[in-house]
Amino acid sequence: MKQYLKIDEWSIIEESFDPQTQEISESVFSIGNGYMGGRANFEEQYSGHSLQGSYMAGVYYPDKTRVGWWKNGYPEYFAKVLNSTNWIGINIELDGTPLDLANCTVSEFRRVLNMKEGTLSRSFTATTAEGKEVKVESIRIVSMVRHEIGAVRYSIQPLNFSGEITMTPYLDGDIKNKDANYDEKFWNEVEKKAEPAGGHLTLKTKKLDFHVTSAYEYDILLNGEPVAAEAEAVEQEKYVGSKVTVPVKSGDQVVIYKYAANVTSRNYGLGQLVDAAKTALQSAREAGFVALLTEQAGAWGDKWKESDIIIEGDVSAQQAIRFNIFQLNQTYTGEDDRLNIGPKGFTGEKYGGSTYWDTEAYCVPFYLSTADSAIARNLLIYRYKHLEKAKENARKLGYSKGALYPMVTMNGEECHNEWEITFEEIHRNGAIAYAIYNYVNYTGDKAYLGQYGLEVLVEISRFWEERVHYVPHKDKYVMLGVTGPNEYENNVNNNWYTNRIAAWTMEYTLEALAYLQENEGTRYAELADKLELPESETAQWNEIIAKMYYPADEERGIFLQQDGFLDKEIIQVKDVLPENLPLNQKWSWDRILRSCFIKQADVLQGLYFLGDRYDLETKKRNFDFYEPITVHESSLSPCIHAILACELGYKEKAYEMYLRTSRLDLDNYNNDTEDGCHTTSMAGTWMSVVHGFGGLRVLKDRLALSPSNPGHWTSYSFKIMFRGSRLKVTVTDVQVTVSNETDVPASITIHGKEYTVNGLSSVTADSSPVTV
Repeated sequence: MKQYLKIDEWSIIEESFDPQTQEISESVFSIGNGYMGGRANFEEQYSGHSLQGSYMAGVYYPDKTRVGWWKNGYPEYFAKVLNSTNWIGINIELDGTPLDLANCTVSEFRRVLNMKEGTLSRSFTATTAEGKEVKVESIRIVSMVRHEIGAVRYSIQPLNFSGEITMTPYLDGDIKNKDANYDEKFWNEVEKKAEPAGGHLTLKTKKLDFHVTSAYEYDILLNGEPVAAEAEAVEQEKYVGSKVTVPVKSGDQVVIYKYAANVTSRNYGLGQLVDAAKTALQSAREAGFVALLTEQAGAWGDKWKESDIIIEGDVSAQQAIRFNIFQLNQTYTGEDDRLNIGPKGFTGEKYGGSTYWDTEAYCVPFYLSTADSAIARNLLIYRYKHLEKAKENARKLGYSKGALYPMVTMNGEECHNEWEITFEEIHRNGAIAYAIYNYVNYTGDKAYLGQYGLEVLVEISRFWEERVHYVPHKDKYVMLGVTGPNEYENNVNNNWYTNRIAAWTMEYTLEALAYLQENEGTRYAELADKLELPESETAQWNEIIAKMYYPADEERGIFLQQDGFLDKEIIQVKDVLPENLPLNQKWSWDRILRSCFIKQADVLQGLYFLGDRYDLETKKRNFDFYEPITVHESSLSPCIHAILACELGYKEKAYEMYLRTSRLDLDNYNNDTEDGCHTTSMAGTWMSVVHGFGGLRVLKDRLALSPSNPGHWTSYSFKIMFRGSRLKVTVTDVQVTVSNETDVPASITIHGKEYTVNGLSSVTADSSPVTV
């Protein structure tokens, strides 16, 4: 771990140029708007180590899976978000020599991600091998208002010479993904046109026929006046550019404003793409760069009004939580129910940019509390639209009924290429069922059950019904050959969490059926007919619920992660030599699988999800046993531990886990941020504050809070939207204040006592941390 970024409440700041951290910074300083985004690559060329990345949401490629021996049921491809046209590029030449920081002496380097206003800026002074010194400043946005638009202001000033500066704004579609098989490129050129004033480029994917059209125009000013220099149009394979040479004297300032539009065939017909790009581009250029900046600041102001968390007395923690919220808000906006949230967002290509169970388990709570309920609803509808594919996935694995949602997907088909995940990590079905419950419980939108939710719940329950089997001599139902959330254990029997979430899913499905039968009789009858759901099937679910087997150790009073877990040698992480960590980068997979060490919350994941079913003593015994043997080498692990530690009154452990999850990428805890930020775990960071320190739950249709203040903070506050109200919760060592920023009253509970927060008013209660 190397902390090289400056601590600041509203910005991420890098104050020196280090080629060794360049790829990490490209991830951390990424910007996007839910529709498109990209890594913080330089506008000018850079020949050092760099992961070039520009991405369009929903555009992907079915790359051949990399496996040694094919097995029945394997997916046919691994979906990859595609590195798309590089629209930010502006090559710079100084008297014919390229400006390339890999070949320059660099000083006064400063890169800033302004999270308050949504801008990425950079400045530096560079001296070339020939001794020419220039000062460069750039600022870039990906518009939150005009989702197809990106823009750059790039200025360059010669400090010790007079001569010529050549600027070439361009579009480059001749790019590849970092992990492409045999360096394969995934795009074919459809059409292009370069003109002195700009150009456009249309590419299509070699499979699935996605089309992307990019277009750009630019303006160049010398000392504030438009440049009349003649431009040369440049065309190459999958490339268009405009080359402009400007004579300059020492001290002059040349500024180029580059505007780009990116549109895809997901939203336009093939014959409309060029016109759509040019229309969006013209509108943005006419508005001008300053107006685009003003729009951007306003849009981000609205985002922060809904989702900001303020921490007093700990600037490191403040910076971290805002960074996580910023990345979440620029990754997914919820406007398109065909889209979901990739584990890396727009910051990198690892994990293919596909949808995992991360969305349902970690991201849904963030969007439930910080945006209109329609946003989280669209995440659920995404899965509903994939229900038929999920049923097909189950058939491919040999099941006669039910639905198995994929571990990794773009379009509902499974596209993960590791057998222990594809075939065995079936607990993802439970997370999807839980997200339906979580949405309905939080919003009160029970109509969702009849409209969409029940069909998903029934088909998932049918899968569990067939996946378990009855053991007569135990008089129990068991589930063999699974992988739980702890991926450092594969092919285990009776993973406690998987068994528990399966039984809970059937239980909740039966509750949903009963609710619809009682309250929406007509819709219930329609669904019962559509689903062909006999009483014998629901009776079977009741029997499985009653007789599900849960491994446990009575002596310790804990749930066992799986059968035989205590046969392992139990060693705590604190007793592992530091040079052996992280295990996944130092140990063989064989050694990891035979160890007791846990990658992420497993039993504890269940105790978090189903927290109202277990008392504090049960949670304490399990936490005290499992946390010390957990290495937290999944980015999704620290947040769950932080939440449970808060509930148990373990302030120092909660704070430790909060910092680990919140600064995971800023401090590169897991030594892997260069691949992209851990976007979905950032929602877990938000949960650490709101569900952890804030103690937020929804119980019996009321918002319940049990806040505590970690000793490192003077105070903290967060905002939550709940059934039409937007509430600001402020917590100090002595009191909790809940202020209603809307005119919609809210019924809440604070530390077990009921309150009504009327519109535009507040209530105050004592702050009393939980102790065990």
